[in-house]
This record gives sequence, structure tokens and C-alpha cells, in this order.
Amino acid sequence: MRVTILASTIPLLLAGVVAGGEMIPSASPCIGMGRASMQIATAPWQNPLHVSFTDDPEYATVRVQVVDTADMADFTVTDGAMTADPDSCAVTRDTAFVSISDRHLADSDPVIYLSREPGADYRVFVQSRAFSTKDAAALVVSAGRRVHMAERSM
Repeated sequence: MRVTILASTIPLLLAGVVAGGEMIPSASPCIGMGRASMQIATAPWQNPLHVSFTDDPEYATVRVQVVDTADMADFTVTDGAMTADPDSCAVTRDTAFVSISDRHLADSDPVIYLSREPGADYRVFVQSRAFSTKDAAALVVSAGRRVHMAERSM
């Protein structure tokens, strides 16, 4: 009986890995927000919020400016910086996941336009090997959207 149970779980584990999951969770781009965190999704079952990117500013619903210095940014990502709470990105029931889609999936999903032009909704500075500029933009837009939704429900 034990052998049968073991034999039936191995294909399920392999299917999960092939589907985009991980046997051992690795650090993925994340930002802490109080007790919650926002993290780039690594597996399809994480029920992520979806964002997409566009090269057409007319099609965008959110504009994110990439700035050259950290003091100009609303959101900064720099490798090697120590955070106040090293567990701020631990996965908990309050963790929200963000998925970057190749195409726009739903009308309610943000479409992000990255540029260096001023007048954007958010400004990001990224100097990291772990975070891409798109990761940072996806997280800050999703976090801002989550805060606005929470304010509306009060």
C-alpha cells in the first residue's frame, strides 16, 4: 500500500515541476507591504493578478517611468540593501501574486507602458540582478492597485 501511494505521488510532483512549479521554493521578486507581501508568481496555481506591457502609450492604463537615480523614484530596487524585516517577503495567506502576461487578458488588468518620459503614474529605479525593470513595474503597479482597492472597501 505504501509503495502504491509513493508511486502515485511521484508523477504528480513531476507534473507540477513541468507545469512551472518548483520542488523547493526559490526567492522570487517580492515587496513587503506590512503583514502582506506581493510576489511575482512562479506557478499557475498561485492565482495571480495579471499585468501586461505595451510599447504603445495610447493603449496603456498605467505609465511607469524608469529613472536614473534612487532619490527620484517612488519604488527602488537595489541588490545588497538590507531590509528592516528579512521575513517581509515570506509567503503567507496574505501574499498576493502577480503574473506578467504576454497579452492583455481582462479589461480590469493593468497594461503598463515603461518609458523614461516624465509624467508617469509611478517612478522606479532598478539596479538588481534578481529584479528586472518589468518585475519592479509589475509589483509596484499591482501593490498600488491593491491599496486603492482596499481603500475603496473601507
